[in-house]
Amino acid sequence: MSNFSARRIATIGVVAAIYVVITVAGGNLSYGAIQFRVSEALMLLCFFNKDYIVSLTLGCLIANIFSTVGLIDTIVGTSATLIAGVLMYLFRKEGSTVRMIICSLFPVIANAFLVGAELYYVCKLPFWLSAGEVAFGEFVCVTILGVVIFSLLSKNKAFMKLIMAESKATV
Repeated sequence: MSNFSARRIATIGVVAAIYVVITVAGGNLSYGAIQFRVSEALMLLCFFNKDYIVSLTLGCLIANIFSTVGLIDTIVGTSATLIAGVLMYLFRKEGSTVRMIICSLFPVIANAFLVGAELYYVCKLPFWLSAGEVAFGEFVCVTILGVVIFSLLSKNKAFMKLIMAESKATV
């Protein structure tokens, strides 16, 4: 645990809180079959720094407590976030926008299949329709919105220094 400074722990907590606030503020758009969870754009932080896997998984867990689908979403949706975050970090290549676009598809795919299956079993919605709707919302929020935002922000040295702080020391 000595690898986690107070700053790292605070950063993880703040990013998790930002995810929760954006998700809950999105109301019905953040939950259900057709969802546009703008907070999912933050998943691209996992591309840059493994600490954000923890942040976003924790944020998703807390946000999903408010899910209209029920507490099962805290397990299924959070699992999709964790899987996608780990895959994004493992397949990243710093400085590669093309790799960022490819990695942005991990949340799209993970959420489509896991949340799609959840909606099928819990809400009795058609699986492929649910998976497609979830994938569409994720694609818009992560692959389109998120990649544009993070491609622009990654050119800013101060921003990169901020999101990469302390991660290189313990990688």
